[in-house]
Amino acid sequence: MTVSSTAFTARGMTRPAWLKQGLMATLAVALMGASLSAEARSVETAYGELDIEGTPQRVVTLYEGALDVAVASQVTPLGTVTTRGGDGVASYIQSQVPDIKIIGTPREFNLEAIVALKPDLILAPPGLDKTQYQLMSRLAPTVVPSASALSQQGWKEQSRVYAEALGETAEAELETRLAAIDAHAARLKAEMTTPETASLVRRMPGGLMAMSDQLFATGLMAASGYDLVGGDLVKPGRPHSDPLSDENMARIDAQTIFLATMDDSSDAAVDALAAEPAFQRLETADRDSLVGVNGQLWTSASGPLAAEALLKDIDRARDDG
Repeated sequence: MTVSSTAFTARGMTRPAWLKQGLMATLAVALMGASLSAEARSVETAYGELDIEGTPQRVVTLYEGALDVAVASQVTPLGTVTTRGGDGVASYIQSQVPDIKIIGTPREFNLEAIVALKPDLILAPPGLDKTQYQLMSRLAPTVVPSASALSQQGWKEQSRVYAEALGETAEAELETRLAAIDAHAARLKAEMTTPETASLVRRMPGGLMAMSDQLFATGLMAASGYDLVGGDLVKPGRPHSDPLSDENMARIDAQTIFLATMDDSSDAAVDALAAEPAFQRLETADRDSLVGVNGQLWTSASGPLAAEALLKDIDRARDDG
């Protein structure tokens, strides 16, 4: 049986009709590809715009604030860095990532461990230098926020960049949480009928240090109605002061002094500070003014989950006061 070219059929169509459908199908595939490319998100980072397609599945975080945003967005990263003063993640978030792999510290990353996780997205800290950025970018798209960590509102800007990289669901979840955080802080401020002073200090082996008034925690303290003191002891561009001398102790004197420790010794640290002669000479503060808090949360972490936990600490401090 001979089949002529004009009689060639595919599902009963003549060849010209078949060719036409084939071309249309090819065009449809091309348009679908263009549509998928159009769905790529362009994220503005410290090193320019970064295009990210789809929803990342193998996320690695190199910054505590990035881990916080990911977990708040129901994304469980494969690996992350330790909190300061610890060998794992901060206690406030530990139960939500029990099996996460530790791939370094805030100051040093284990490149081999990162490579082994085969990430498709790396959420890096603000301030990551260009050499490290270029190295990480060879492994996966790497997001470095441009917002400084030394800014009361910087953590929100950083969080928005991380959420944008994670996708629309993360962005929506973040904005919902930020609105609730702002409302919580506004309530605390409204409940403060007269302004109160407060300072944030951290107890370290070398002594007591005043924390900058341009940090995540001190920003939330200010939003909650406190007048901050002690920040003038901190040099520009630094997160905390040098260890305080007895003479400088008076410059952290406040109606509430939040005393942070990097372990579980905050109660003992409160007792020890209250017993120091330099503290006892303060005009405003007394033993009841001291509030022991977790330094991993208050002086190292950032992000929406950390903000919620910190504001709850302020709630408890006022209830106890």
